[in-house]
Amino acid sequence: MTSRTDRAPGALTVGFDLDMTLIDSRPGIRACYLELSARTGTYIDADLAITRLGPPLEEELRHWFPADHVAPMATLYRELYPAYAIEASPAMSGAREAVAAVRAAGGRPLVVTAKYEPNARLHMKHLGFDVDLVGNLWAEQKAQALREYGASVYVGDHTGDVRGARTAGALSVAVPTGPCDAAELRAAGADVVLDDLNAFPAWLAARTAYGAEGPAADLA
Repeated sequence: MTSRTDRAPGALTVGFDLDMTLIDSRPGIRACYLELSARTGTYIDADLAITRLGPPLEEELRHWFPADHVAPMATLYRELYPAYAIEASPAMSGAREAVAAVRAAGGRPLVVTAKYEPNARLHMKHLGFDVDLVGNLWAEQKAQALREYGASVYVGDHTGDVRGARTAGALSVAVPTGPCDAAELRAAGADVVLDDLNAFPAWLAARTAYGAEGPAADLA
């Protein structure tokens, strides 16, 4: 992993969200919710829960547990997560190529996610992604890490990711591969909406060719 301080001035840094942007975490998260349900005796509609990934875990748990149980249930879920979710969650189509495209352009990839950071790192290690990573940040909070690392682009699948990018002053590149469709992402203020990450390398190459402020910034 690189550090915050060893970047060359002006170097390209591209941020990526994790769940449903770089990884398809639905199978693993579903399995984890089912195990949490079995251990606690509390019904959780895991199939419904995985349709609204993005916000912090606690927001979903509030649908199933009383308020005073949410914190301990979040702790238990995170303890269960490595055994049930890591191996079950593959990379999204085009994810490896998107990260490689950033490196090919002389840049550095950065993951900024709302996921519990130790578990997010386990995903990256399991899938062989060598990236900087900051966890435990959602929506506008993501701007903290994007600014600290000097990210000029942030790629995500949720309107919260769009808000994070805009708060940081980064270009918002959105992919409708998670719970938000293309219209929602555009309405939230995404600068660019791609069909999925398979389109990202060509978009980045065009943008780099024109320069950060050139017309390729408008490519969708």
